[in-house]
Amino acid sequence: MALPVKILYVVLDGAADGSAPRRSLDIASTPNLDVLAGRARCYSLYTIARGVAPESDSAVMSLLGYDPHRYYTGRGPLEALGAGVEFHDGQVAFRANFATVDPKTMKIIDRRAGRSLTSREARILAEALDGMMLAGGEARARFKATVGHRAVLVLEHRSSRLSAAVSNSDPAYERKGYISVARREYEPFIAEVRPLEDTPEARLTAELANEFTRRAIEVLDSHPVNEDRRRRGLLPANAVLLRDAGDRLPPAEPFREKYGFSMASIVEMPVERGVARALSIVDFQVEVEGRQRREILEEEAARALEILYKHGFDGVYVHLKGPDEPGHDGDLEAKVSAIEDIDKYFFSRILDGLDEESTLVIVTSDHATPWHLKAHSGDPVPLMLSHPRIGRGPGAFGETPCLGHSLETIEGAYNVIPLALSTIKELTGGR
Repeated sequence: MALPVKILYVVLDGAADGSAPRRSLDIASTPNLDVLAGRARCYSLYTIARGVAPESDSAVMSLLGYDPHRYYTGRGPLEALGAGVEFHDGQVAFRANFATVDPKTMKIIDRRAGRSLTSREARILAEALDGMMLAGGEARARFKATVGHRAVLVLEHRSSRLSAAVSNSDPAYERKGYISVARREYEPFIAEVRPLEDTPEARLTAELANEFTRRAIEVLDSHPVNEDRRRRGLLPANAVLLRDAGDRLPPAEPFREKYGFSMASIVEMPVERGVARALSIVDFQVEVEGRQRREILEEEAARALEILYKHGFDGVYVHLKGPDEPGHDGDLEAKVSAIEDIDKYFFSRILDGLDEESTLVIVTSDHATPWHLKAHSGDPVPLMLSHPRIGRGPGAFGETPCLGHSLETIEGAYNVIPLALSTIKELTGGR
């Protein structure tokens, strides 16, 4: 069933600032987003639940209409799926970060190796870890670098199933069920992975993860890539932090079966691609490595319009990176600049090619990354639904104008797709 009004669903990664003394979305000059806000309804949105500081993966699953408390099975399997790493139930997959540590004390110097690790360097380091035999040869680690400091680890055992009921070695995130939440304060040391259930499978998985962590430091600390980085005054990527274990893929029905219309996606990171693939959403990949941000944003806008108006999809989900990283770095100026680039190079081209009457535009964030906290927070994010027939909106897309004109607070972003469908029904007189 084709929708009478198409959906362009755009998520600005980490753009909201919550309780920050100055908010990036309010400061940024966004004339094109403001045009959309002039004919919009705004809402206050908690992507997971009130007070929860979500990671992007569970937030994206929720934004795409699936309650993560019901469907989410951990970030690791989604990272593996998005990165093309073979994964089967009974194995355990982790999201991994290359990090910088003091190998004598395990103190973390930088959780992301200074954000300066190139994808090429990461791939070479990953090759030195991939295929590592553990537990005296009874288990194996498969390790793949993805983008920058990011990677995925899959653990498998010859004769035993493994369990995702283990804690993180990355102390910046705490597991609450399958969902990890950002900690505002933590001790900067690699944490021992602990079983969270008293089962042989969980104990074995924790032992394997800890063995991999120790041996990875031994391999990486003296690796030629890291020796070269030290000579160039860069932090070595001499450790791997693990989080968000999962031992199965989400038990989710395909998006079209659940909602009755076709959806495509344009995303930049493996975990977001993994979410799309897990939900049987067609992903149109845009190459980002080695390209200027302007070029990437312009292509993403062009592809989104093609997907809607040439390829015949009813909706397209576009996840734009940019604001989140400077939020983590505490750089307000860079975060404002990233939002302005999105407006200038993505939304300007969207407005040039948008069939306004036939398209509902949704704009929101997956979570807040307040620059003054340098971490995700549990603050609400603005949600805007824009269409010429909606009527007068706040006239500016920012946290203050949107949240100030909020019609209601939405608890759980899995309610956004149903809200969009009811809005389309209203706009078309029930068709």
